[in-house]
Amino acid sequence: MIISRVRGIALAMWPLSLALLAGASWAQDPLLARNLAATCANCHGTAGVAKGEMKTLAGRKEDELLKLLADYRSGAQPATIMHQIAKGYTDEQLKLVVKHFAALPAKP
Repeated sequence: MIISRVRGIALAMWPLSLALLAGASWAQDPLLARNLAATCANCHGTAGVAKGEMKTLAGRKEDELLKLLADYRSGAQPATIMHQIAKGYTDEQLKLVVKHFAALPAKP
């Protein structure tokens, strides 16, 4: 009886364990920030230096970029598509992307 209960608890915890391990490996991926930021290249340039009317992201302060993203998410900042894109990422992912762009030189 006790063995089957322990086995049942272990089986129930298995998916959670996998999720935690996946999260840990995600956080340790040194290329994750760059890979997430690559999705911004179509509009904001491959190195975060935009052409035309788009905003340059490279070299900007992290808090400034996070504020912009929060405004897009909330609808406070008007956008054609950015409000939807910003909602597609977790807060942690956005922080990684912002850190990546803040570390790039403003002009290549």
